Amino acid sequence: MGKKILIIEDTEDDLIIIMRYLMRAGYADIISADNAGDGVRKALEEKPDLVISDTLLPGSSGFDVCAQIKERSGGSPPKMIIMTGSVDAVDAVKARRAGADDYCAKASDCAPLLAAVKKIM
Repeated sequence: MGKKILIIEDTEDDLIIIMRYLMRAGYADIISADNAGDGVRKALEEKPDLVISDTLLPGSSGFDVCAQIKERSGGSPPKMIIMTGSVDAVDAVKARRAGADDYCAKASDCAPLLAAVKKIM
């Protein structure tokens, strides 16, 4: 598939699960960051096609990370998915305002996330 994906997730177990599901779906070029500052830096340096960010991160929120990446990426920012452990309608609106292309719940089978990735990519 040849698309680079950056995952910003501070919980190692969740990161491993997400990476495993993405790899099984055929996405092999995956990089990660475990905090907001690293995530923004890697997004700007590595220029991924897609950034998947958790809502709760050390140093900032996934909403702020999304807005920073969109603002600082110039004319061609990456697609963004914000994911959370608790879906709240207010957060979905907040995600769109931050510039996210999609918003989904974390699930043990990663089905909502994989559906969002396939839709965007």
